[in-house]
Amino acid sequence: MTKTFVIAVLGILLLLGSLKVFALPQAAGTAPKPAKAAASKNASSDAGERAFRQNCGRCHNPPDSLSPREVKAVVQQMRVRSMITAQDEQLIRQYLAP
Repeated sequence: MTKTFVIAVLGILLLLGSLKVFALPQAAGTAPKPAKAAASKNASSDAGERAFRQNCGRCHNPPDSLSPREVKAVVQQMRVRSMITAQDEQLIRQYLAP
């Protein structure tokens, strides 16, 4: 493996580890708070929120803020672990970083 690939993988793992530390498990039956009130009016944002609740909400609350680049890296890694569809991945990415 190349040195840059190893460094990139380690960086992603560190990012995921740091997010796991700050993600709080949800109590059963509680809905996560919307990331942005204005974005929830959009139909694709509603679909993204539903996709987040179904796929991510079992273990994570929506983060307050992440850059689009961070969202892309995290969602791609979690897609592999939790078997998220490509369509749901896109909806979740748009919901978390519009």
